[in-house]
Amino acid sequence: LKQDSLRSPDFTTQWSMGRSHARGREQASKQASPILLVPEIFGELVRKVDAQNSPPAKPLVVEMHSHVKRWAKNGRVDSEDRRSRHCPYLDTINRSVLDFDFEKLCSISLSHINAYACLVCGKYFQGRGLKSHAYIHSVQFSHHVFLNLHTLKFYCLPDNYEIIDSSLEDITYVLKPTFTKQQIANLDKQAKLSRAYDGTTYLPGIVGLNNIKANDYANAVLQALSNVPPLRNYFLEEDNYKNIKRPPGDIMFLLVQRFGELMRKLWNPRNFKAHVSPHEMLQAVVLCSRKTFQITKQGDGVDFLSWFLNALHSALGGTKKKKKTIVTDVFQGSMRIFTKKLPHPDLPAEEKEQLLHNDEYQETMVESTFMYLTLDLPTAPLYKDEKEQLIIPQVPLFNILAKFNGITEKEYKTYKENFLKRFQLTKLPPYLIFCIKRFTKNNFFVEKNPTIVNFPITNVDLREYLSEEVQAVHKNTTYDLIANIVHDGKPSEGSYRIHVLHHGTGKWYELQDLQVTDILPQMITLSEAYIQIWKRRDAGETNQQGA
Repeated sequence: LKQDSLRSPDFTTQWSMGRSHARGREQASKQASPILLVPEIFGELVRKVDAQNSPPAKPLVVEMHSHVKRWAKNGRVDSEDRRSRHCPYLDTINRSVLDFDFEKLCSISLSHINAYACLVCGKYFQGRGLKSHAYIHSVQFSHHVFLNLHTLKFYCLPDNYEIIDSSLEDITYVLKPTFTKQQIANLDKQAKLSRAYDGTTYLPGIVGLNNIKANDYANAVLQALSNVPPLRNYFLEEDNYKNIKRPPGDIMFLLVQRFGELMRKLWNPRNFKAHVSPHEMLQAVVLCSRKTFQITKQGDGVDFLSWFLNALHSALGGTKKKKKTIVTDVFQGSMRIFTKKLPHPDLPAEEKEQLLHNDEYQETMVESTFMYLTLDLPTAPLYKDEKEQLIIPQVPLFNILAKFNGITEKEYKTYKENFLKRFQLTKLPPYLIFCIKRFTKNNFFVEKNPTIVNFPITNVDLREYLSEEVQAVHKNTTYDLIANIVHDGKPSEGSYRIHVLHHGTGKWYELQDLQVTDILPQMITLSEAYIQIWKRRDAGETNQQGA
């Protein structure tokens, strides 16, 4: 069209006439496909161009172009939508090889950016562009279905279109399990077994953890903490902690995220397998503890528990005194510590008497909080009995708890000074942790005390260990055992296992790495208990089922 013809004086009048035809077509276009209107517009365009006066021709060209463009776009969307919802490769997915417990890294470039899982062989690859590792893998091995491990979207390669299919929802749930408030509330009421994809049955929460090399000490502690209901419920719901603000570059929050992910996997009722690998959790432990605790080297369960609880508390924004977190709400109690300095034992008796009257040697008292109580065992016998067998001594739990009655004094030695200390509990937490001190270190080696602690499974009343004024405030002081960590063997070469109470069934189970077996409560007391978690019985709550 010539520019001067579009500037003719009759353009405005004829344009308004052309628009009346266009409005009619607009109504029709809403009811029919846009492409059906193109011949009509094109016919009108030809007639206008043949006529001598043709100013309205340009608007017709624009209108026709818009209809063609809309038709082409709709056609492309329809064809993509058809492919997305009818992918021919879904039957190649092999759920038995899928394992999302390991670090989300490309198996070739070792990059964690834009990682995809091949749902045919289970390997991880980076990207889905033309030269990406996932694209090359799809062409080379004819593996076509991939899952973006971050966005949870499925793609078909090398065609590179998104797959939309409700049958894949079970895969995304295994990768990222979620729990509603109602599901969390019912966890301790259910005794229903779940069936894994390979056909094995398991109880959610009572699931074996893979021992990668020498991490059974960490596995036992993580299993114990995963069966503490308030702590478990907090971490099952990611919204509870995902908005906590941390300083830039802070790596400690990784511990919180990985512990939450592990907790959701342990309690997932729709797992593909009846065990979980704590690989990502343990990598976070190695990183955040600066290699103090490792996967390849046996560690101490009490040291790991102490560090882990304090690290969680700190990463959740807690402080030593003011700011509390779920960790302190569940495990923190308080006590009074009475300390008295002793004169040097080599001094003459008269000089000792004089020193005891000085202010420096008077008894002082401080209030202190605790996450767990350390119970000291009596010294084990050194000699064998008449049958040439070592005597395995036994001690009642209440004997070693006497340390906290406010009367029993114990001497503590440093390289310079000696002190007498006594302890009295002032606040009992909802969940109380006992750590039985089995290992003593000297200059040459670590020695283990094999003394058996005789303890009841239920009805341990700690009222007598509270001061009189505190007893009136604490109405509930009775505790029941819910987890018992055992150390077997020598100090450096031993192994860990754990006894756990399943609240839904009321039954006890023994877990050692991937092995899960049920156990009688009477057998628990015969083991060399190392760490125990006790639950305070609430008002009106009866004796726990099955114990």
